[in-house]
Amino acid sequence: MQKRKGFTLVEIMIVVVIIGLLAVMALPAFNKVRQTSQTNVVINNLRQLANAADQHFIETGETQATWADLVGTDKYVKTAPKAVGGESYANSFATINQGFTQLTINVPALNTVVTFNQ
Repeated sequence: MQKRKGFTLVEIMIVVVIIGLLAVMALPAFNKVRQTSQTNVVINNLRQLANAADQHFIETGETQATWADLVGTDKYVKTAPKAVGGESYANSFATINQGFTQLTINVPALNTVVTFNQ
């Protein structure tokens, strides 16, 4: 009787099941990390807009700033922040008032509202 080299079907099935279990355990952790990183990007975008508004208030002496005052090639923020979760910065901040304490934006992809407190 000749002995064959290689894996049996049962051994291969066990390996596939183990890999599947590891993948099932890893997916929730991956999704949580992805959501946290997207939230941090949105917070950093809000921080950038808040800093631009503060600079606008200091330089012009005005008490209100619009999106057009802050974003543009010759403005405080050169290009509009990229949306990572379907948020719309231009529509959310028609006017920012001096002395504001927080900026809030709805992020549809994350099913949440993100707030930056200044």
